[in-house]
Amino acid sequence: METKICKDTKYWVGFNIVPGIGRVKFAQLENYFGNLENAWKAGESDLKQSGLDTGAIKAIVTWRPKIALDEEMEKLERCGVKLLTNHDTAYPSRLKEIYDYPPLIYVRGSLLPEDEWCIAVVGTRRATVYGRQVTEEIVTDLVRNKITVVSGLARGIDSVAHRCALEAGGRSIAIFACGLDTVYPAENIGLARSLIDHGAIISEHALGAKPRADNFPRRNRIMSGMSLGVLVVEADETSGAMITAHMALEQNREVFAIPGSILSPASRGTNHLIQEGAKLVRSCTDILEELNLTATAQQMEMKEIIPESDTEASLLKLLSAEPKHIDEVCRTSSLPTATVSSTLAMMELKGLVKQVGTMSYVLVREIRESYRVKLE
Repeated sequence: METKICKDTKYWVGFNIVPGIGRVKFAQLENYFGNLENAWKAGESDLKQSGLDTGAIKAIVTWRPKIALDEEMEKLERCGVKLLTNHDTAYPSRLKEIYDYPPLIYVRGSLLPEDEWCIAVVGTRRATVYGRQVTEEIVTDLVRNKITVVSGLARGIDSVAHRCALEAGGRSIAIFACGLDTVYPAENIGLARSLIDHGAIISEHALGAKPRADNFPRRNRIMSGMSLGVLVVEADETSGAMITAHMALEQNREVFAIPGSILSPASRGTNHLIQEGAKLVRSCTDILEELNLTATAQQMEMKEIIPESDTEASLLKLLSAEPKHIDEVCRTSSLPTATVSSTLAMMELKGLVKQVGTMSYVLVREIRESYRVKLE
């Protein structure tokens, strides 16, 4: 995704900083003035003619002199932030379907076409051992099926979901409730950097915006809005994760929930969701089947796991989910060490195997026996 810097973009940034100017008012200004540059330069009487209410006009007139547009653009460039308006082709198409979509989003990292196939994974900040274990298992399987994982970078389930997605070699996207120059909580700075390298961090807020309490519920609508569905792992009945689930329902998105003990406060919300009709999830397969993604995932898997040489085919047969040292692979395969080492390196780049520990490898995804064949 390339940075879009055009004549009009800085005016989107300006109006986005003005309090109270959201999707509806952006559209009003565009429709009346033709573009946001004309709207930014318009006088108070012209703004009244556009149909804006008195409060919005007052906010624009008050804030406009305080915003140095060129300086804002320079800050964004220094921070490596890209801008996407709702007119950009790279703007998440599913997000644009919701009523209250953000007219402008700030992005660090990259949004790829395959990120359209994404699932939001949310839950309590006080994750139990059970919650963490379930998140690790399901997120890993989602990634193996080429699903991008979206979450909110919060403590607990959110952080586990992001980390597991990256550790499984997949992509993950975090939605911020503040500007992209502030990582909240601060303990996740390292995780945020990894997300920039292997996904993206996104916000509707300008640089400098702080993580205010009322930003978080609105942030959740973006998480659910850009996703195929929302998986709630653990949540109490009045948690932010439940807000995300309710927003998903309003946006006509699928809601999935992990069942838990009726004695656990962390499962009160998820059990309630199931009682109200959310899809009970026992494994990743339940999600894929509900979204009709099983066939697509299998096709993508088949395409990528077909070995490109006899050497790859031999090594795939020897590896499994259990770590195997390269020396053992060489002995069992009777192949030269240099050949095995170079082939494993290429297979790791393709996402077929992963090095865990010193020179030990595991199979990243299950390889169906019928596809362990030589390509002609």
